[in-house]
Amino acid sequence: MADINKIAEELGTLTILEAADLVKLLEEKWGVSAAAPAVAVAAAPAAAAAPAAEAEFETVKNTHLRKLIARNMHDSLSNMAQLTHNSFADVTAMQKLRACIKAQGEKAGLPGISLNDMVIFAVSRTILDFPALNAHYSDNEMKLFKHANIGVAVDTDRGLLVPTIMHADEMSLAEISLKMKELAAECRSGSISPDKLTGASFTVSNLGAFGVTTFTPIINPPQTGILGVCNIETRIRMKNGQPEFYPTMNLSLTYDHRALDGAPASRFLQALANNIANFDLLLAK
Repeated sequence: MADINKIAEELGTLTILEAADLVKLLEEKWGVSAAAPAVAVAAAPAAAAAPAAEAEFETVKNTHLRKLIARNMHDSLSNMAQLTHNSFADVTAMQKLRACIKAQGEKAGLPGISLNDMVIFAVSRTILDFPALNAHYSDNEMKLFKHANIGVAVDTDRGLLVPTIMHADEMSLAEISLKMKELAAECRSGSISPDKLTGASFTVSNLGAFGVTTFTPIINPPQTGILGVCNIETRIRMKNGQPEFYPTMNLSLTYDHRALDGAPASRFLQALANNIANFDLLLAK
């Protein structure tokens, strides 16, 4: 049997050994058989699961309407020579009329007529004098319309829809207002017939309620023009030698330069601004 005292004495002169090395040494040098001591290793506490990283985006499938809008807008910009002119119109007369209608219109059986209704009315009375803007363009011919069929952009939860007020030039301001309310309600409820979304010869898009001062509306092909209606701003002018503040509506006309040149497009914008500024006289015609 190995001398325990001797083993202890010699082990005291050794450096620190791993448990497995110590067992081997005992067996080889002194013939001591010993199983390697079980080393109890404290189980490390399970690391707390890292919180799942928050996704930085959400993937949403494009709806059929979104795909249709995207295709039409891309085709429009890719295939047309579009140019936008910006101007403004004095809306003093319009605002006075609207205030009067709001105050007394219910007694007279008039609907709540908006400034946009008035702009549509003014467009319908102006555009027939500019046939190249009230038209459909193709490479070999232009279709010139005899009536003002005005498409009006309507914002809905599903996307942009453009119903048409057919023969707006033959309708009164009150009739245009009622038809616009009817079409907008059908668009937003999703009940509108596809037939009411076709046939426009010109389009009006109004972003004025969002404070937009100017923008570049995109033409709905094969139409040749679209009017962007912007916000109302106060400008200053000289009247009888004195500065005068007055309200103006910003207007953005995009037209297809293949169908007409800059001068007639500018003349249309000028004529429209004049009709808006003298809206009371326009109603009397």
